[in-house]
Amino acid sequence: MTTSTPETSGTPSGTSSATPSAGAPFRFDTKIAVIVREDLAVWQKLNVTAFLASGIAHARDDIMGKRYEDASGNDYLALLREPVLCFTADAPALTRSHARALSRAVPTALYTAEMFATGNDEDNRAAVRAVPADALDLVGLAVHGPRTTIDKIIKGLRLHG
Repeated sequence: MTTSTPETSGTPSGTSSATPSAGAPFRFDTKIAVIVREDLAVWQKLNVTAFLASGIAHARDDIMGKRYEDASGNDYLALLREPVLCFTADAPALTRSHARALSRAVPTALYTAEMFATGNDEDNRAAVRAVPADALDLVGLAVHGPRTTIDKIIKGLRLHG
């Protein structure tokens, strides 16, 4: 798998904006960003990130790479075809990023605090459906779209870690 820098993101068609040379990072025209609220417990951050990544995996038909195979012939599941950049934010910054994402109509996955108390997808959807967008108690958000658009959504956030 190609390594990349935080500047790397992904194209809708799977092509780069420039032809990569040997050893150069592949530069995508799109970007995936996951934003997790900074005051969560570690297990909650990991749980939210996993759920949000699964949502992004369904954003487009071409967002997933191909299946993997090791030298022994074992088959492995496909992964997202581009890097996922993980950010941390306080509640107001998360709310601001959510509003920016909605105003730009990019594919967005969300996770609310109420979802920690549910045990299934149906109850999760009901918990979100019961609250207006501007009143959601967001703990995580993931977005996918053109690099410049995602950069505007995540402006001011810091990489997690």
